[in-house]
Amino acid sequence: MKQPSKTKLAYLDTPFVESTPARPLRILAEYIDPLTRLQRVGVADTIVMFGSARLLPRKVALAQLDRTRRSLGRRRDADARARIRQARNTLEMSRYYEEARQLAGRITAWALTLGERPRRFVICSGGGPGIMEAANRGAVEAGGKTIGLGIELPHEQEANPYISSELNFKFHYFFMRKLWFAQIAKALIVFPGGFGTMDELWEMLTLMQTGKLGRHHLVLIYGRRYWDRVLNWREMVRWGTINEREAALLEFADTVDEAFERVKAALVKYHLRLGPEWPL
Repeated sequence: MKQPSKTKLAYLDTPFVESTPARPLRILAEYIDPLTRLQRVGVADTIVMFGSARLLPRKVALAQLDRTRRSLGRRRDADARARIRQARNTLEMSRYYEEARQLAGRITAWALTLGERPRRFVICSGGGPGIMEAANRGAVEAGGKTIGLGIELPHEQEANPYISSELNFKFHYFFMRKLWFAQIAKALIVFPGGFGTMDELWEMLTLMQTGKLGRHHLVLIYGRRYWDRVLNWREMVRWGTINEREAALLEFADTVDEAFERVKAALVKYHLRLGPEWPL
């Protein structure tokens, strides 16, 4: 006699969980899992660092320039000049990798003096290479925990090796990832970057502009030489698309010392004495 098949519990039925009707369950999981894991480690709030995934450490950029020069030999044609120019640009931009690493280390070393229960101002990145790697790396080198909010992409991007294993997340839904960037952040530090960096910056600014994030959240733009050529901030005021109060949401820094002092001053003034805003 044929035995009846065993009926699965719905939440153990993989085809169901991955189906369209079960999408709300997957969305909820991407909220509850980070919530649980962050609370388990005692993370009270974060400092989010954004920037290009394409920037390299200085040693790697130097080696790349050397390889390019050797491969071209005595060539001086237009293609050779373009390749040399690109390698030099990569080397120049590598300063931001090193400065993000230093800044994350400075912030983490200071935050560790505040104790570990709760953990205040934990460095958080998008979990990938470039500036994200530099931020996580600097925090780890200073002895702290560090968070990576990765995203599932068609062309898989591996998590960098400097994320604390228990705080290494991967999201399917961009909007849930952005929620966790914003929800417990007390400052956003934006290094030179491209479309993704700008998307995350505009998202945060819009949330602040519309009162969905506290007005004391710091948005620090790092590297005016890059950003002032890419975006003309004052033109938005001149044309009336933002006002002076909204423009004042942005602060700027060009050195690690300047950035650290601005971040620390804002955290002490607005967030340190009040304590964390969510239950641990």
